[in-house]
Amino acid sequence: MTDDDHQRTWDDFRDLVNMKPSDLEQWLDTDESRAAGQHRDGGESTGHASGRRVLAILRARKSDLSDDDYDHMRKVVGYVRRHLAQRPSGDVRDSRWRHSLMNWGHDPLVEKS
Repeated sequence: MTDDDHQRTWDDFRDLVNMKPSDLEQWLDTDESRAAGQHRDGGESTGHASGRRVLAILRARKSDLSDDDYDHMRKVVGYVRRHLAQRPSGDVRDSRWRHSLMNWGHDPLVEKS
């Protein structure tokens, strides 16, 4: 991966992950967070595990990020973009759709400042 690829991934990730680390950490500790998403073999959901990884990335220095971190950041960007395009109609405040996105670090109800 080139430096340009890293920068593009960084920019996309920082644009789409709109939850502060403290807010994401609090969210991941809720029952709603643990219930959202696909659970394999009754364990932790894919999104919840991703949220823990997103939190670690948000708290890391950019210079300390690995190629694996950038791969995960690209995965997060793809997931968030796909799911934003599938927004359900009506009130989404307490929807599984929103909860799933929040597990990946994006709250669709938060306005980007």
